[in-house]
Amino acid sequence: MRDSIIPVTLTLSGIAVALLLQGVVVLCTSPATLKLERAFPHNDLMELSQLRDRDDLRHRRLLQQASTKDVIRFPLQGTYDPYRVGLYYSKVQLGSPPKEYYVQVDTGSDILWVNCKDCKGCPTSSGLKIPVVLYDPSSSSTSSLISCSDKRCSIGIHSGDADCSDSNNWCSYSFKYGDGSATSGYYVSDLIHLEMMSDNSNPSSNASSTVMFGCSTFQAGELSMSDRAVDGILGFGQQGLSVISQLASQGAAPDAFSHCLVGDGDGGGILVLGQIMDPNMVYSPLVPSQQHYNLHLQSISVNDKTLSIDPSVFETSHNRKGTVIDSGTTLGYLAEEAYNPFVNAITKAVPQSVQPFDAKGYQCYVTKNSVSEVFPIVSFNFAGDASMVLKPENYLLKQKTVGGETAWCIGFQKVKGRGLTILGDVVLKDKSVVYDLGGQRIGWVDHDC
Repeated sequence: MRDSIIPVTLTLSGIAVALLLQGVVVLCTSPATLKLERAFPHNDLMELSQLRDRDDLRHRRLLQQASTKDVIRFPLQGTYDPYRVGLYYSKVQLGSPPKEYYVQVDTGSDILWVNCKDCKGCPTSSGLKIPVVLYDPSSSSTSSLISCSDKRCSIGIHSGDADCSDSNNWCSYSFKYGDGSATSGYYVSDLIHLEMMSDNSNPSSNASSTVMFGCSTFQAGELSMSDRAVDGILGFGQQGLSVISQLASQGAAPDAFSHCLVGDGDGGGILVLGQIMDPNMVYSPLVPSQQHYNLHLQSISVNDKTLSIDPSVFETSHNRKGTVIDSGTTLGYLAEEAYNPFVNAITKAVPQSVQPFDAKGYQCYVTKNSVSEVFPIVSFNFAGDASMVLKPENYLLKQKTVGGETAWCIGFQKVKGRGLTILGDVVLKDKSVVYDLGGQRIGWVDHDC
């Protein structure tokens, strides 16, 4: 998430090896999959062409479970791993003729923007070993500037994603993120090209839709650094200018998406435009009229014992940011009134053989045992009688192993004075998570991704 909450943006380079979720049903009007790929394969002897062929077969099995023949696919690369600097990014095609741009996928922001020609501060190379490409509106025959009189600009102004204060009458934007980085530029309209994957008789075809996106002419902070450089950000937020909202309004995609993130090994997973259906999935309603994916967190339990935390700590109000579900954030964050009771309850629950210690603000432990044997089960309890049950692997981060003993740290940080709780990838991994924008709810269920 790169926004005013608390972004934890981590990047990782590597060889992309596809990993697709199996055994799920996708229901939507126009399903689309975004494939999360492994960054470091376990089996280096396997040819990439073999892996690609295997993925195509798995895609076709997924298509047989979808409600339409055609699936829009955006292959993703990257992995979740806070210690290997992980990041999910996708390759999108924009313009006429189409050119490819690598963009970070972020559910904590709304706008698709890419670095543009004559940009000041934009990186010219990437440590991810991907090409850096600048979008040039003048080189695309289907590109046009967005004026302040365009109704799409009005939508952006209403959501805080656009501005028309300049005298040139062009719709512009300026974003400053919580990590100190910043970007600014102007909006354009152009084609986004969608790869349609179909059945065996028609393996793939192309479609395109016109979308409004940002053309960045200035970068600062982390966004200007080459080690984590991509060409832009693809926001999956719920505001009107997000690409998923634009595509849904055109009937080109459903108003829902889902993901399942692998929590061990090389990472990976799947992101689907549509809903992953599971009979055991539980749902909790979204807090209405919020910029982010806020839920009503009511309590936290450790080993089925509810912690003594005032429920108002987790509420969304004018002076409290509430509880946010965000796959763009790596760690977990707890409002300061909840953090100490949470950590203390875990520490009290472990046996004396587990040695607690503090490491630069993280509560850590040393143990010779498997964490599932000695650490408690944690439950985040939401409105709608929906509990998110966390095994120790969903709230602990593995550190070093020395002499048979392994250090584990709680993957949550304290947020002071903002009334903010964020459940990031450390919590969401190994679960199917559905963002049902049409139904204004989020669902989840444990799944071997």
